[in-house]
Amino acid sequence: MRKSQFKIVVFKIMNETDYIPIAALNQYAYCPHRCWRMFCAGEFVDNQYTIEGTMLHTRVHTPGEGYREEREQIRAIWLKSEHYKLIGKSDLIELESGQLYPVEYKRGRKGEWDNDEMQVCAQALCLEEMTGKSITTGYIYYAHSYQRQLVDISTELRQEMLTTLAAVKTLLATGIMPPAVYTKRCSGCSLYSKCLPQAARKVGRYQEIN
Repeated sequence: MRKSQFKIVVFKIMNETDYIPIAALNQYAYCPHRCWRMFCAGEFVDNQYTIEGTMLHTRVHTPGEGYREEREQIRAIWLKSEHYKLIGKSDLIELESGQLYPVEYKRGRKGEWDNDEMQVCAQALCLEEMTGKSITTGYIYYAHSYQRQLVDISTELRQEMLTTLAAVKTLLATGIMPPAVYTKRCSGCSLYSKCLPQAARKVGRYQEIN
């Protein structure tokens, strides 16, 4: 058996409430109102998509290390950034040719939404702080298509992630509910029945008329 080359600092999870969940950035980028309901109001409703996602992550989150071809792999470890006050559990971290990169597992299809890239970027910044290595790439593995999508941890994506992080911090600090805005993403949202954005829009139009 080959000796592990991973040098990731292991830490104890203390005062987790002082940190922003990495998943909150993903949810905010998907829909600020959904993020508020999940992380401020504590609401969550399952649908077929969330159940599939939970089952996928249950399979993936079996702690351990191993190799696949020439890539060393470690699963289900906690990532944390003291600088950005971020915390979250990784699906998979790989090491290949001296380069570390995070791999996030999703149930959907390649290129469906860009909020998944935000999550990978946040994981990369945590990894950089924990290992002292520069992380330039990551991947999203889509279970439905069995494909990996390359994520370029670019300057632009990092800045977008930091902007989203600032917005999430403000959201959690103030608790102010963002408006429910209807988009095509609403069709797959498990919380659609809670916010009913189309109904809210119709009420708003009615009030404007009257």
